[in-house]
Amino acid sequence: MRWAEGFIAVDWGTTNRRGYRIGADGRMTDEMEDGKGILSVGEGGFEAAVRELRERLGDLPLLMAGMVGSNRGWVEAPYVPCPAGLPELAASLKWVEPERIAIVPGVSFDKDDAADVMRGEETQILGAFGEGLIPSDALICHPGTHNKWISVEDGRICSFRTIMTGELFNLLKGHSILADLLQGPAAADEAFEAGVRRGLEDEALTAELFSVRARVLLGKARREDAASYTSGLLIGTDVRTGLRSAPETEIVVMGRPELTSLFAAALTIAGRAARELDGEEAFLAGARHLAELIQ
Repeated sequence: MRWAEGFIAVDWGTTNRRGYRIGADGRMTDEMEDGKGILSVGEGGFEAAVRELRERLGDLPLLMAGMVGSNRGWVEAPYVPCPAGLPELAASLKWVEPERIAIVPGVSFDKDDAADVMRGEETQILGAFGEGLIPSDALICHPGTHNKWISVEDGRICSFRTIMTGELFNLLKGHSILADLLQGPAAADEAFEAGVRRGLEDEALTAELFSVRARVLLGKARREDAASYTSGLLIGTDVRTGLRSAPETEIVVMGRPELTSLFAAALTIAGRAARELDGEEAFLAGARHLAELIQ
């Protein structure tokens, strides 16, 4: 079946997968999401997992991005080095089944002592550029388990840096001395703003994290504010790092709305203009543009 007649785009991560049926006109006609990320697929189980996708969304060609192409996924799709644009990704697709199943490669950054990698975000970033949602030169903040600050030049990913902000918050929430304080929701409230402002200062993060508990014990902060304050502290530190040497331009915050809203609020506190962009919309744009290059 020709790709022009429709295909399935899959964003397959570590803990979740999202599938979208794209019609011949480029519009999404159906979607599904579940918790069957790559870590939940047993050895030799990916072919059955793919059959599930087709049973749900149709017997169509598959274009998959994300951790499914990692060395812990189905078939490893080697990284494309920066600078990388849509043509470079399309030329390096990993074909699991000729003309029927392709995995989008990740992108790597390797310069001097710097080393970084991404899988999945590249489809969103370059899809947003291809669709005209971001300019050809842009700074992207991509929140998630591993937040990324991505520099786009001339429509290609030229450099990026990953900060483990989301994972650190989850580890603190599940396995640290702060765990009992972090079970409530984190919101962009006054406690969050206070945390952001503290994180924007040049302070030692590990010391500031311990103070979260001490502030509650000594009556200097409310227990119910701890989650928002800690989230703000981590995000403020993340933003401080991401803005080093950043150009004085608008920053596009791309991803899931519940995360982009927090980072956009932190950037506003830092005095920077920020625009939010839905990551799902960008991913679908990237999948469409890559499918067009397959023709």
